[in-house]
Amino acid sequence: METLTATAQTDRRVIGWREIIQRIDAALSQDQIYYGIPRGGELVAALAMARGYKVALRPEDADTLLDDVVDSGATEVRWKELYPKHKFVALFRKDGPKPWIVFPWDAQTKAPGEDVVRRMLQLIGEDPKREGLAETPARVVRSWLELFSGYALDPSKILSAHFDSDGYDQMIVCRDIQFYSTCEHHLQTFCGRAHVGYLPDKRVVGLSKLARLVDVFARRLQIQERMTEQIAAAINDVMKPRGVGVVCEAQHFCMICRGVQKQTSSMVTSSLKGTFLEAPVRAEFFNLVKVNGH
Repeated sequence: METLTATAQTDRRVIGWREIIQRIDAALSQDQIYYGIPRGGELVAALAMARGYKVALRPEDADTLLDDVVDSGATEVRWKELYPKHKFVALFRKDGPKPWIVFPWDAQTKAPGEDVVRRMLQLIGEDPKREGLAETPARVVRSWLELFSGYALDPSKILSAHFDSDGYDQMIVCRDIQFYSTCEHHLQTFCGRAHVGYLPDKRVVGLSKLARLVDVFARRLQIQERMTEQIAAAINDVMKPRGVGVVCEAQHFCMICRGVQKQTSSMVTSSLKGTFLEAPVRAEFFNLVKVNGH
């Protein structure tokens, strides 16, 4: 799949045809009948058949299921549930998300990320070739560059530009920081406002940096609870203030446009650290941010 950032592209491993053939000969045996799992496994099976290995057109006629790579493991689990008596062979097995393995048939595709979107459109019964959808895959992939840009950003670098407070030691609050994030459960948008406050210990940070910090964590696949905690933890770890408070309030479209479909509901989460856990400081912070206008 197409990577989203220049940093991510360095975590790609491009596989050549020679290595594919070598791994086929090392993993396969002449006494087994193989079925290639769509779609990468089908290409591996075709190469295996060209080298004299037995290949079946139906999984029921095979002894072993064949795939190109085991990534998350979901494909292997699903096919083993369907055919529990079959063996499972993959040319590559990954222990984590990196590196992204690029096979020759992926490298020859101009924009593999767009191909994923086309397949999604087909899955819901649409024709990706019709006029209104012809450019949709490219648009979606471009939107990912912005929606998930937070993965390429380092919060410690954003907060590193802090300076002397000149004796100011009272609470600093930045209210109503708008954010847009993507729920990792349904890939639906959740959006709202973040309120960030801290009690400095001789050092303060530029106001815009707090807004940028919110975007670092919002522009990822998220749950609101984790995002709130990550914002507070970053300020606490990098700036070492006397206390930190973060409140996020948002509407979740996975709850608005599907499921229970409650359009007016919102979710509020908070993370308090240091002196913000003390009742007077906590009260002052919540009074300043006035969640939901109250």
